[in-house]
Amino acid sequence: MIIASTAIFPTSEGASVSRYVKEVIKVIENSGLKTSTGGMSTTIEAPDLATLFKVIEKAEKKLVNMGAKRIHIDLQVDHRLDKEASIQSKLRAIDKT
Repeated sequence: MIIASTAIFPTSEGASVSRYVKEVIKVIENSGLKTSTGGMSTTIEAPDLATLFKVIEKAEKKLVNMGAKRIHIDLQVDHRLDKEASIQSKLRAIDKT
């Protein structure tokens, strides 16, 4: 399982970009993948990189369609191959469930 943390937002649309971020979160949440959104990023569980990148691409296209002129994408990926991992297992490991 891949666990990724992402923040996707326009840098060209002024000081407040919450309306753009809301739409990105909708795209991610409607992907069918397990997600968890925090104050600075959204965590996504994906079975493989292709699935993850498809969601990231859809989110980026949403901002393009909304008229963003410059888009910033932060993406951190943890692809654990030695055992199954999930958002919940990572939180349990640090006593945050």
